[in-house]
Amino acid sequence: MAKTIIPIGPYHPLQEEPEFFTLTVEGETVVGVDVRIGYNHRGIEKLSESRSFDNSTFVIERICGICSTSHPFAYVRAVEDVFPMEVPMRAKYIRTIIAEGERIHSHLLWLGLAGHFLGYNTVYMWAWKLREEILDCMEILSGNRNNYAMFKPGGVRRDIKSEDIPVVIAKIDSIVPTLEMIKKAVLDDPVLHARLKGIGILTRDKAIEFSALGPTSRASGVARDVRKDSPYGAYDQMDWDMIVTQNGDVFDKAVVRILETFESVKIMKYCLQNLPDTEIDANIEDIPPGEGIGHVEAPRGETFHYVRSDGTNRVIRHKVRAPTFMNLPTYKATIVGYTVTDATIILAAIDPCYCCTERVAVVDPRGRRMFDGADLLRMSREKTELIRRRLGCR
Repeated sequence: MAKTIIPIGPYHPLQEEPEFFTLTVEGETVVGVDVRIGYNHRGIEKLSESRSFDNSTFVIERICGICSTSHPFAYVRAVEDVFPMEVPMRAKYIRTIIAEGERIHSHLLWLGLAGHFLGYNTVYMWAWKLREEILDCMEILSGNRNNYAMFKPGGVRRDIKSEDIPVVIAKIDSIVPTLEMIKKAVLDDPVLHARLKGIGILTRDKAIEFSALGPTSRASGVARDVRKDSPYGAYDQMDWDMIVTQNGDVFDKAVVRILETFESVKIMKYCLQNLPDTEIDANIEDIPPGEGIGHVEAPRGETFHYVRSDGTNRVIRHKVRAPTFMNLPTYKATIVGYTVTDATIILAAIDPCYCCTERVAVVDPRGRRMFDGADLLRMSREKTELIRRRLGCR
């Protein structure tokens, strides 16, 4: 059978990590894949090196709009690692609240998009409606729905008002019944079981071999989470569960993210109800020469930052590693042997930072366009509909 090359990418220049996937297919079965990254460079690290340690925080927030807490969180931890210092406990709790709010809205965003790819637009609408409630909470706490500008070396920039706490807790509580409904719908839906189980399997050995991170690894039975393995913030001040499943398929990746939202609700509520009565800032004035590292558990996995100081209160070297950088190569292990109709959801299962997938195009040797990104989305939905009909589900 003749082989066809399907190029997916490169992507929009504004995204964090442009990617280029080349699928080799026989008929509709993927028999090979090449993953390439680094088609664009926004110069974030170099921009950071031209600013003070404090001002760099605002640049770091712009690495990713969805992870606009994860990156500054890792960055300030790296700065604080340059020399021995202690962050006030209230600041640690506030940092944890913001980080978990971000995790909830990121997972809900992913869940909605997954529903959209599969033709479950009701899930899409419900998940994004819930996400609005969390973004409202973030606006109450920080003044912003994204890019919260809360973090600084040594603490946080803004305290949480006592009168805002019951309002935020009420909003958090209000999403739980619908989260339960979505969880039950996903876990019990025979169509989703047939559509997602056994698709895009990343085995435990392959997850370890590729050094997969976050829900991508935990869905494959790898109990790896920075919040547990190397506690920071207020994560060691309370009981919460690391969600780990064993099958490594697209279904388990969805389950991990759904169940993690409940743990994040638990963590946020505990921190809001038990805020210590301390200062929120260590008031660092000078950063001595040295180097430091900081890592946190972002919604997609471990985010890692490295900084170096020469004692002039500016970053002379800044290196960033986002979780997508580690998770993207797993596509080589999860897509081969499956069909083109599954390519979109298998890639989406790692929750990569990418956009503009509608720019996908397939060209035969004679130069004629065969189908584009919209067609891939349509094919994914058609497969869901075929499964629904076969199972006799409406």
